[in-house]
Amino acid sequence: MSLDPPTYILSLQNNIRARPISWEGAVRAKTITDADLKKIKSIDKVRKEQRKQTIEADEASFVALLLGADDAQNIFDAASKGKRQDIIQYMLVLTGDLVDDIPSFTKALTKHPRPFAPLLPLLKQSTNPEDPIPLLTSAVLSSLISEALTSQPKQSPQIDEALPQLYAYLSTLAKSSDNGLQDIAVQEYSALLRTSKSRSLFWKQRKETVDPLMEILKTAAGNGKDSDSTLYSGSGSIRSNADVGLSGGVGLQLLYHVLLVIWQLSFEGKLVGEGLDDEHDIITLYSALLRASPKEKTTRLLLSTLRNLLDANPSTLLPAATLAKLPALLQSLQSRHLTDEDLLEDLTSLKDLMEDYTKTQTTFDQYAAELHAGHLRWSPPHRNPAFWRENARRIIEDEQGALPKTLASILAKPWDTDKQVLAIGCNDVACLVKECPEKRGALERMGLKARVMELMADKDETVRWESLRAVGEWLRYSFE
Repeated sequence: MSLDPPTYILSLQNNIRARPISWEGAVRAKTITDADLKKIKSIDKVRKEQRKQTIEADEASFVALLLGADDAQNIFDAASKGKRQDIIQYMLVLTGDLVDDIPSFTKALTKHPRPFAPLLPLLKQSTNPEDPIPLLTSAVLSSLISEALTSQPKQSPQIDEALPQLYAYLSTLAKSSDNGLQDIAVQEYSALLRTSKSRSLFWKQRKETVDPLMEILKTAAGNGKDSDSTLYSGSGSIRSNADVGLSGGVGLQLLYHVLLVIWQLSFEGKLVGEGLDDEHDIITLYSALLRASPKEKTTRLLLSTLRNLLDANPSTLLPAATLAKLPALLQSLQSRHLTDEDLLEDLTSLKDLMEDYTKTQTTFDQYAAELHAGHLRWSPPHRNPAFWRENARRIIEDEQGALPKTLASILAKPWDTDKQVLAIGCNDVACLVKECPEKRGALERMGLKARVMELMADKDETVRWESLRAVGEWLRYSFE
């Protein structure tokens, strides 16, 4: 999928093209050779067709100019030694033009024994995210590596070395507060995520690559870092569409490009699905974004990503989708006047998948699924006395206590940004003790009694109340 170049980069390139360069001074200073200058002038400021003919007539020598050869230094190393930042910038723009305009030359560059080596040091030339040299370098590298991934599999060692470095640099742009820089990062990510190999490497570096993108999506959904519980309230809608819209200054273009990257990543559904939900509650987040989606093109990417993830991880993600009220949301979407054929196909497929799943579920299954999902919400079973009367013993005894052990592991976490999880967990412990007092010893050996007693001192008032109620149930049966 081809995207228009980021405006930020286009403006920078146009500015550099317009600057005069003292090429003869560089020759006199022996920064570049006469032969280098002749090659540069033969393709600089000429018509595209003429440039293409010149390059194709002597491809090898132009590859050597940019990337070096056994008997020649590459232009970037030469300019760096001569401290000619202006030449580095200009040649990066010119290289970008050649790569964009002459596909055969791009292939020739990727066939070089070390096609990325002259460019990688330029990524680290500055820590300023607005510095033009790393920005321009990342654009050239993205194009070259993208081509090499599909056409030059023999360059695998070079790709393995270069791609993590490029991902690390782009992650600094994605973390920026500047939407223009963020958009450069996500567009270049998108150009790179063309193969399973590049997507796997992207996921391997997910703390750098994926996490900042998920923060952008959470911001767009109206869910800041300090209010995680907003998304997990369990209500049908996290906020009104007017509030959710594109919150936090996230523009439609940036939102679309981030969703595109996560969609590309979702083709590795088995690899990334459970991690995305464990680390980012992506099913809940995407359900919130679906409610707020301003355009069919964003809705299409949201649905297609969910379909890829749910198809690849039905046993773990379908329960999470049920808890996020995805079936009702899909029903609501189906009533809209949607025209995109791919969107409608994904919508129908997801709706059928969810209907088939929910037909097989019981209330016990739903509760077990919520525990396995690892993120408790005030779903109906927690406050339903009839549920506990009917299911408490089964919860404790099923699979040798697997469910209360899972509950203990959930309660063991601090949940600093979502204290309601601790409150719900204490509620469940109270209900289990109340309905099955003879099982207190087994529950205590799992660490549940000690943990709810600790939580009596928690800063959160609701947690303190629910933990006190749980301890009260324990003490009530101890004294009787």
